[in-house]
Amino acid sequence: MEYGDVARSLVMKLKYGRKVGAAETMATFMSPLAESGPDSILAPVPLHRSRLWSRGFNQSALIARSLATRLGIEVSNDLVKRVRRTRPLRGMGITQRNREVARAFAVPEREKVDGRHILLIDDVLTSGSTSDACAKVLLKAGASRVDLLCFARVVRPSILVR
Repeated sequence: MEYGDVARSLVMKLKYGRKVGAAETMATFMSPLAESGPDSILAPVPLHRSRLWSRGFNQSALIARSLATRLGIEVSNDLVKRVRRTRPLRGMGITQRNREVARAFAVPEREKVDGRHILLIDDVLTSGSTSDACAKVLLKAGASRVDLLCFARVVRPSILVR
């Protein structure tokens, strides 16, 4: 869905209001859009351990767990690892965002990825910098395909009108 008032409210309740039940609602909307097969695996976009400790949970992992139950697909919370802490991307342009997330992700166990279809799970897609960085390391590790499944997408009219 478009990242407007309703989506923003739900995302903020999950991430900062600790209303973890919101992940179930998000998964309800996301599950019909998931294309999966026998080689598919869900991989939440990882948080750096310092952000995980401060927040107490990874919102993408909560969504992925709910999707796994609904879709009958394996979920692996450690398929992609954030190996470098990054600054919050809010307020950065696309070039700055890409630079900030460069080399921030790794695939610790390539054999878990090799030949698999990866469904990368996130709550919000803004510029695509984070998901692109994750997809690149997954493909380099041998994934046959990487698709992003997110709850909301930031839509800027200036991008749509060309």
